[in-house]
Amino acid sequence: MKRILYIVRHAKAEDRAAFLSDHDRELVPEGIMAAARIGKYLREKSIMATQLVSSTAPRARDTAKVVAEQLGIDPETIRLDEKLYDGGPKAYMAVVNALPADCEAAMIFGHNPDVSYFTEYLTHQNIGSMSKGSVAAITFDNMHWSEVSGRTGFLSFYVTPKELLKS
Repeated sequence: MKRILYIVRHAKAEDRAAFLSDHDRELVPEGIMAAARIGKYLREKSIMATQLVSSTAPRARDTAKVVAEQLGIDPETIRLDEKLYDGGPKAYMAVVNALPADCEAAMIFGHNPDVSYFTEYLTHQNIGSMSKGSVAAITFDNMHWSEVSGRTGFLSFYVTPKELLKS
């Protein structure tokens, strides 16, 4: 069975401030609009995911909620995983390897540099630093989620919110 993983970097958030912990930063209006553009783009491509997993950081969680709403998915079904905030690429791999066998498509919402490193690890493609609000789609042919590891995926597409403004 073909599996598809969508890796989404959170959209634009508040700048770091002395009074605010990095974890607690919220999306700014521009970030909300960027997340909506990505969600609309995915909807127009008839993309659907049965599992959505997000970092617990508000900027990632809210990016996931906006994308879910654009896809007609109940935001309450988003699973939060605190390890996606600062657990490194290993935390992302653990989430992927634990996805249920009946899941054909999943989305993970997280942070740089982990999302960029993880995408490159899975695909062996140099994508550089993923832009805020961007999404990478990775396909895995004839694999169970538990078998996914380095260089087992194919980068189907990578799109940024800024690219969608031009179209």
